[in-house]
Amino acid sequence: MRNRQELLKIAEKTSLREEPLKFDIGDTVEVHTRILEGEKERIQVFGGVIIASRGGGTRENFTVRRIVAGEGVERTFPVHSPKVAKIIVKRHANVRRAKLFYLRDRVGKATRLKERRAK
Repeated sequence: MRNRQELLKIAEKTSLREEPLKFDIGDTVEVHTRILEGEKERIQVFGGVIIASRGGGTRENFTVRRIVAGEGVERTFPVHSPKVAKIIVKRHANVRRAKLFYLRDRVGKATRLKERRAK
């Protein structure tokens, strides 16, 4: 008899994305989200810096932060959701930690991260 963890992995496999999204913490991204308005479907773009990633399997999420009208706005997206159409990575950054929550306390130019150059 299989244990519970193995059964969960088998059940989750059907919901996982075939091509995983490629991004890292600190990347500046544009997240294209499908929005349903009545009968119509449109794409809404949310751009910002990825400050956190958490969970695993179908429960994996990432948080994107940006500044709008001087106010910080954060949005958490499920990685394997069909509502997330695509992610475009605009810029890679050198970061030394897994969670960039310290960016919440910073304003203006202090929120900039050093760009990671391709080798």
